[in-house]
Amino acid sequence: MTIRGRAFDAVLTDLDGVIRFYDMAELEQLERSAGLPEGSTAEVAFRPETDLPLMRGEITKERWIESIADGLADRVPWARGHELGTTLAETKFRADDVVVGLLRKVRAAGLPVLLVTNATPWLADDLALLGLTGPDGFLDGVISSADLGVAKPDRRMYETAAERAGAAPGRCLFVDDREENVDAAVALGMTGLLYREPADLQAALAPLL
Repeated sequence: MTIRGRAFDAVLTDLDGVIRFYDMAELEQLERSAGLPEGSTAEVAFRPETDLPLMRGEITKERWIESIADGLADRVPWARGHELGTTLAETKFRADDVVVGLLRKVRAAGLPVLLVTNATPWLADDLALLGLTGPDGFLDGVISSADLGVAKPDRRMYETAAERAGAAPGRCLFVDDREENVDAAVALGMTGLLYREPADLQAALAPLL
């Protein structure tokens, strides 16, 4: 049901790069020790052929780590690549308190807030650690690629999110830090926000709050 006077009826948001951020210092130190440029492990880990099977829930964490080691095998010994992959998989993370605060205000104003994320099969554990679910959580739903078997920018991710939010696509605000994901949402009629900093989200949410 459309809420009269509202700019949107639901907020759909990405996780990584919007809410969650990683501390890469330990991994970067290991890469330097191995004689690799910083970012080498992530470059291999997030290639589509390495990353997408994990995001679609088709492989385990250990198999993903092994794939990273395989991808680094021409530059470092396989055991070192496995160590780098394990460190990446276990990297510490935090939630952006400003973004979380804004989304809590949206929820307090009576609008559903749903997470729409290309995620690992252990997403539920991560969300609990971040305090986004459980007694202190505020999410009305989680649309995970690992559960759905498809990943953004596949339109099924967005259609499922709008359906679970109980809102027409044209009444949804979609927030993501990747342009292709925002473009896919806009193509379905959603309002898209290409996220770069909390001020972007604050401006987009101003009509709601």
